[in-house]
Amino acid sequence: MNTIIYFVRHAHSTYTEKERSRPLSEHGKRDAEKVKDLLANKNIHHVLSSPYLRSIQTVEPLANEIGKEVHVIEDFKERKLIEGSAKNFSEAIERVWSDEAFSWPGGESNQVARQRGANALNDVLKKHEGERVVIGTHGNIMTLTMGALDSRFDYEFWKQLRMPEVIALTFDQSTLLTVDRIVDEEAQSTFT
Repeated sequence: MNTIIYFVRHAHSTYTEKERSRPLSEHGKRDAEKVKDLLANKNIHHVLSSPYLRSIQTVEPLANEIGKEVHVIEDFKERKLIEGSAKNFSEAIERVWSDEAFSWPGGESNQVARQRGANALNDVLKKHEGERVVIGTHGNIMTLTMGALDSRFDYEFWKQLRMPEVIALTFDQSTLLTVDRIVDEEAQSTFT
């Protein structure tokens, strides 16, 4: 039996510099309800999340709907770009994507963050083989983790992600079979 991982990039949040406690905006809360509607009938076995509030709040309506708890997995937190805030976010993010080993002071390189995400995903695949698992996470760490499986998931892929975004990865043990964007209850856009 295949394992299906539903990566859920968090919905729109109200910006604060406190990464862990940044909440969803009112628009984000409405979109979290749409995530619930997309996944409520998918026979989900587990709901996991980054420790950041915006990720938890994005998958919480689903967890409540299907009677599951949200279990926090620290390593699905967003990649740390830089200590404090970047003067120019666009330039800072382009720099780390252009050089896999580069990191800003106090931040994570793509290599380090990708390995963290890949290790966390491998742990989930081993622990929940044959199950359907939702993982509330973030755009950069999600893309980096997916990029460990297939290099097509790169900076350009990250730039076109929506908030929220639901991506289904189907595995046979640890072998990636398909990647689908879940856009509504019927339609899927296939990447592989």
